[in-house]
Amino acid sequence: MNKKNFLGTVCVAVALTAVVTACGDGTTRSAGWEFSRNMYDPLAYNPDQPNPNFENKQTAQLPPDGTNPIGFDRYEYANTMEDYERAGAELQNPLPATAENLAKGEHLFLVNCAVCHGKEGKGDGSITKDRSVTDSRGTRQLENFPPPPSYARSTGANSSRGGAMADLSAGKIYHTIYYGLNAMGSHASQLDPEERWQVVMYVQELQKK
Repeated sequence: MNKKNFLGTVCVAVALTAVVTACGDGTTRSAGWEFSRNMYDPLAYNPDQPNPNFENKQTAQLPPDGTNPIGFDRYEYANTMEDYERAGAELQNPLPATAENLAKGEHLFLVNCAVCHGKEGKGDGSITKDRSVTDSRGTRQLENFPPPPSYARSTGANSSRGGAMADLSAGKIYHTIYYGLNAMGSHASQLDPEERWQVVMYVQELQKK
């Protein structure tokens, strides 16, 4: 047998062996030999798996005390009336009162808040007014939402938690953005801390009108 035929026979034998060993034996769920299992079998523990490397045998561990997850800013005020008042007394806007921050606050307010509060914060947003929609089912009225009180001093509107809307401090406005109030939902997930303070800055400009 010459070298060419010998190499061909070896290749055929190797291929046949690979095919045969990769097949199951009909009695188990084994797939036979597998190529490079470590490329698709995870070496790390899944979060819900037991883990002998820790004393409590759990993979998912609580973060160390006093630490924050990446991208998370801790807000130390609870959603209570007491902490609303405390936030109002203790918190100040940390951002400089620049034209850039005010412009960003206006943009964020128009995107996130004006649909209820109105473009000038007077509580006359589009969803507080009579609206209708026409489609294949005909024309029907949409639900109206109750108008929020105006921020403007000229209107003399009062907050549902007491005091004039025009007198709300930066901390109280921030607390309300974070937790929401009445029909207003929390905007903590839509706005990061800097964006919330930019909105607060713009709202306090509306309070002066």
